[in-house]
This record gives sequence, C-alpha cells and structure tokens, in this order.
Amino acid sequence: MFDLDQFIADCRAALAADKSHKSVREIVARAVSDPAAILKGLGEPKRSEVQKLYHSGDLTILNVIWAPRMTIMPHNHQMWAVIGIYTGREDNIFWRRVPGGHSGKLEAVGARALSAKDADPLGDNIIHSVTNPIPRLTGAIHVYGGDFFGAERSEWDPETLQEGRYDAAKTMRLFEEANALYRTGWYGCDRSLA
Repeated sequence: MFDLDQFIADCRAALAADKSHKSVREIVARAVSDPAAILKGLGEPKRSEVQKLYHSGDLTILNVIWAPRMTIMPHNHQMWAVIGIYTGREDNIFWRRVPGGHSGKLEAVGARALSAKDADPLGDNIIHSVTNPIPRLTGAIHVYGGDFFGAERSEWDPETLQEGRYDAAKTMRLFEEANALYRTGWYGCDRSLA
C-alpha cells in the first residue's frame, strides 16, 4: 500500500540531497507505477479538489483530483513541479510569452498528455494549462519545489490570454463549479473509476 508518511519522508530526503526535481521525480514515478496502491492509500477520488498532503517552505505535496472535462487556465508556479498520474489523464498545454512587446500575452508552444503511471517534471519557468479530457475523474500527485501557497504567481485569461495575478480563490471556485457539473451528469460522465 502507498504509505503517505514514507512518501513525504522520501521526497524530503531527495530534496535535501538535490534541490532540483530529478530525485523527487524518481520517487513520484515509483509511487505512480502502482496506481492501485495509491488508490488504496489515498482513497478513490470522489470529487474534484486539491488536497494538501504536505506543505513547508521548500516542498508542497498535493493530491489533485480533476473533474471530467475540467480545464484550468494558463498559469505558472515559479518553482519546479513533478506531476504523477495515478488514475485518468491530464493534458497539459505549454505556453510562452509572445515575444516583441505584446504585454503579457501568450502563445501555445507544445502539449503533453499524461496517463496513469506517468510522472513528468515541469521547470520553474513553465506556463501551462491543464485539461482532464476524459469523462471520469483524474487523480494526480503534484510535488512542488517550494511553498506552492505562498509564491507570487500569474494566471492568464483563457479567452484573451492576458496576464493577471494568480487568484487561488477563483481556482478553487473552478473546482467547485466542476463538481456541480459532475453531479448533474452534464459531462456525460462515466462515474466509475474503472
């Protein structure tokens, strides 16, 4: 079974040995290589949410549950991250600031689909948006190399792609709105986690 206390201790030790994401990525990859163990240890996802598993000034570990068809606007973290999927799928679109004085506007430069058992790092300068493209909940362990809740970050309007200050309360409302749609069956969801 997935032992959360051991996972946290392993991530802390890896960070102490190497401040980059490399050693932490190995720990996350090992954990998500057994999705059934994580599901048993953390429980089956029931709703979209962000569960704080560990938080300090130099390390944050979250269990992020994405609702079916949920999308989060482009944003940055200002720190490296490692994303490990243990059920479902998470699609990331990567963005960069438009060169040449377009004041905060973005353009898409790449994408990556992550499925169960995938663990990928994101650099500290990455700007990305996230979509769960499937009709069921997606579960992911997100490990950040810093204080995820204390960092000054940006988000970009999903329609205009103009930069603004990251609004955590707005993001949490998006999770609750996604839950409301999920409960109504609006997404045409398969509510099983098969």
